[in-house]
Amino acid sequence: MSDTFGGLAGDLRGTVDDRPPLLLVHGLSYDRRQWGPLLDELATVDPGRRVLAVDLPGHGRSPRWDSYDLDEVVAAIHKAAAEAGLTAPVVVGHSLGGVLVTMYAAAYPARGVVNIDQPLLVGRFADVLRQAEPVLRSPAWGDVWARMLANMHVDELPPAGRELVATATDPRQDLLLGYWNEVLVNSPDELARRRADDLGVIRANGLPYTFVTGHEPNPAYQEWLRSALPDVTVTVLPGSGHFPHVAHPRTVAGMLVGQPGPARPA
Repeated sequence: MSDTFGGLAGDLRGTVDDRPPLLLVHGLSYDRRQWGPLLDELATVDPGRRVLAVDLPGHGRSPRWDSYDLDEVVAAIHKAAAEAGLTAPVVVGHSLGGVLVTMYAAAYPARGVVNIDQPLLVGRFADVLRQAEPVLRSPAWGDVWARMLANMHVDELPPAGRELVATATDPRQDLLLGYWNEVLVNSPDELARRRADDLGVIRANGLPYTFVTGHEPNPAYQEWLRSALPDVTVTVLPGSGHFPHVAHPRTVAGMLVGQPGPARPA
C-alpha cells in the first residue's frame, strides 16, 4: 500500500502481529524504490511481515523542506512510523539512512538497528567534503556527487542492481547541502561524540546493532565501534560495493528475520 504517513510518502506492507515491524530508510539522493529487491525477498522468507519504507524529506514523493536538520528528519521518520502503527520497529538504514536509524534508536522506541554501509565516524569524509564545498555551492555541484558515486563501486553490482541504483535516485544541490550541513558546520570530533552518545543509549537499552558492509571495515573504525558496542555484529558481504542490500537482498532479508530484541522504553 502506497500512501503518506506523517507527511512522508511510504509503502506499508504486511499485517500487524507479534513480529517486530521493520522501518526502512534509504540513503541520500535515493528513494524507497531501492528497497524493492529486499522487500521481494522478505515476502518470501517472512511472508506478511509488517514493513514501512519511507521517502526521506525532499526525496521521492515526499515534500521538499527549506532545510534538512537531521534531528528534525529523524523526528519526521518517527512520526511516519507512529502514524503507520509501527511500535518499536527494527530500524534499517542504508548510507545516510544508517546515521538516521542510529539516531532514531537513541531517541525513540526501537527493537534493533541495521546499519547498511554507513560508518559513523566522518573524519576523512569531512575533509573531502570541506575541500569540495566551494564547488558544491557552485553550478558545478554535480561534479562532487559524481566523484562520490565513483567511490560507491556500483560496478560490483549485478546488472539489475546497477540499473536500480541509476534510476531510483534524484541528486540535487539542495539535498546535498542540506543533509551534509551537519558535516560542514561541525567538527569530526563533535560528530563522533554525538554518535558515541547515540550508541551509548542503544547499548544501555540492550538493542541489537548490526553493521552490514561490502568491504572489510577499517580496523581503527571497528575498534571504535566495538568499544562503543561490544556486542555489535559486523557482516561483510563481498561484491556489493556500497549497496549490500541491492547485491544480496536474500541474505540481508534473512538477517532481518532474526532481528527481534527488547524494545527501547518510550
